[in-house]
Amino acid sequence: MTTPTRTAPEPISATSFRDTMALLAAPVTVITTMDATGRRWGFTASAVTSVSMEPPLLLVGIGRESSCHAALTTADEFVVNLLGEEQRDVSRAFAARGTDRFAAAGGFESWPGSGTPYLPGANAAIRCTRTEVLSAGDHDLVLGELSGVRTGGQAAPLVWYRRDFHAPRRL
Repeated sequence: MTTPTRTAPEPISATSFRDTMALLAAPVTVITTMDATGRRWGFTASAVTSVSMEPPLLLVGIGRESSCHAALTTADEFVVNLLGEEQRDVSRAFAARGTDRFAAAGGFESWPGSGTPYLPGANAAIRCTRTEVLSAGDHDLVLGELSGVRTGGQAAPLVWYRRDFHAPRRL
C-alpha cells in the first residue's frame, strides 16, 4: 500500500486573507481603558469573543502597531462596549487616527469604583480585569475576566461585514 504524498499548502497572501475575513460577520465594539497616568484610551474592535464560562473570560485582539496597544496590554482593566446600530458614529470616531476619540464620540462615563470609561448607551458594557496577554502573529490577545456588566441598550447589534457596518433585521 502506498502512502499519499502530501505537499505543503501555498501561503495565503494578506490581501486574500483580508478579503476572506470580510465575509465573516463580526461584532462592532469599542474597547476602553486607562493607562497608569489616568489617560483614557479606546479603539474600535471586531476581534472580540467569549472564551470561558468558568471563570467568565473574554478575549480582545489588538495589533501591536495600534496606538492603544501599550495601554490595553498593561492596564489592570478594560471595558468592552457592545455597540448598537445607532452608534456607527462612535465606532468611526474610535477607528480614526490622530484625534481625541472620546471628545469626538462623547457620551462616555466613568465606571463607578474604577474610573474606566464606558458608554452607557451601548447594548452592553462589560468590565474586565486583565488576566493574560498572549502573542499571536502581529497581534496580542488580551484575556479579561468579567468583573461587571451593564446592559440596557435596545438597538439591533452593529456588525462589520464586507467592510461596512450593518444591523441585522429584527425578527
